[in-house]
Amino acid sequence: MPATPKANRGPSAGPANRAALVAAARAVFADAGYSAPLSAVARRAGVGQGSLYRHFPDRVSLAVAVFDENITELEQVADSPEGTLDDLLDLVIEQALVSKALIDLITADIGDARVEHLGTRVQTVVATILAREQAADRIRAEIDTADVMLAVAMLAGVLGWNPLEARREVAQRAWALFRAAFRPRDDARD
Repeated sequence: MPATPKANRGPSAGPANRAALVAAARAVFADAGYSAPLSAVARRAGVGQGSLYRHFPDRVSLAVAVFDENITELEQVADSPEGTLDDLLDLVIEQALVSKALIDLITADIGDARVEHLGTRVQTVVATILAREQAADRIRAEIDTADVMLAVAMLAGVLGWNPLEARREVAQRAWALFRAAFRPRDDARD
């Protein structure tokens, strides 16, 4: 017996469908990689492929939507007066653990105009937190935004070289190295 077709809710379903597609993409790409069929994303979201392509005409558009949500979480850390570089990197690690495939997709299309704003938003978050950390003398004054961005890129890269089950430990070890490199030097030891 054929399944009962879903009622068409029209344009009012658009925002809910979009949100479902972004959540599904995050899960499908984390499980199957960025080459996973987009039909799997639509199926997981409970929408048709037509709905998927109305919202996201290609993989990059879908990946950008997922990263936009991730960066919004990073911006919340920066907006909090108590937000530290440790807090930011802990969240980046959590996001990278489940978004490795999306990182690969975005970095493959780094020159795409739809991707460029992501880097700008992350740089603004890093600059905000770095200034706060330097004012509190928790990070050396000569460390700049580019240094932290390099650390984040290195962290994302190293996670991709490791099996899923080892990524958390590797991420924690890498961040410990970055933390030691960024920490203010003890003048007595220099």
